[in-house]
Amino acid sequence: MKIVVFGGSGFLGSHVADYLTENNHKVLVFDKRPSPYLKPSQEMIIGDILDREAVKEITKGVDIVYHFAGIVDINQAKDEPYQAIYTNIIGTTNILEACRLNNVKRFIFASSVYVYSEAGSFYRASKQACEIIIENYHKQYNVDFTILRYGSLYGPRADESNWINTILKQALSEKKITRIGDGNEIREYIHVYDAARLSVKVSSEEYKNQYVMITGHQSIRIKDLLVMIKEMLNNEIELEFTKEDYDEHYEITPYNFRPKLAKRLFDSSYVDLGQGLLEQLHTLFDKKTKKSVKA
Repeated sequence: MKIVVFGGSGFLGSHVADYLTENNHKVLVFDKRPSPYLKPSQEMIIGDILDREAVKEITKGVDIVYHFAGIVDINQAKDEPYQAIYTNIIGTTNILEACRLNNVKRFIFASSVYVYSEAGSFYRASKQACEIIIENYHKQYNVDFTILRYGSLYGPRADESNWINTILKQALSEKKITRIGDGNEIREYIHVYDAARLSVKVSSEEYKNQYVMITGHQSIRIKDLLVMIKEMLNNEIELEFTKEDYDEHYEITPYNFRPKLAKRLFDSSYVDLGQGLLEQLHTLFDKKTKKSVKA
């Protein structure tokens, strides 16, 4: 099949593009910046989801569209509400309209578990709005969809907006990890490899017009996670918890809002959290060492 991955240069999008290529699909990566992870068989298109004509053109003759583009950082969305709302909602609508006009078989949308919550500020609000718009495009124009509600991701290619990536870098460079909150917050982290593999799995007919949750297998307190990282680093780092405002992130559960019911999707095999963190630590340490040698 011919598949476009909007936001395919980014953290999750690039991994999904890779899995699609491994499954012998023709993959087009559409993003505002060139992908440093582009495979030889993938085609790169530089563009903006706010450009209606560009979006319409790239979706001609396409079977499936994955949409990972937009503002995904909660703090950025909180600080730049207009930009977050405009980019996420209008950008999504542009892609949906292109799918309608070009008879794309499936629109697969990257949402978030924050749609269940009152936390998440304008990021959450934009995802909730997008889900409603997707539902209406299906109702009015029969645009088939799959909505993926992701939990907390970590792993290779994460940028500065990814909390796990940020604290691992801080641990290596500053010998400490600072956490806003008391550490009793609970998360279900999922490795990006697992999230990407499951994201490709949902392209099958079974998941057409379905809502799917993609999160980790086990719940863990943030404090326990940080202690795990500290032990991996021979207990040579300091853990610091601050009491700053943490209102835009949920503490134990996001479930206080009622969007459409979602199926929870798991695989029988997955990357263990401890092994995944250790691998990422080694990768970041190797990069840090190489920079030091060059300097």
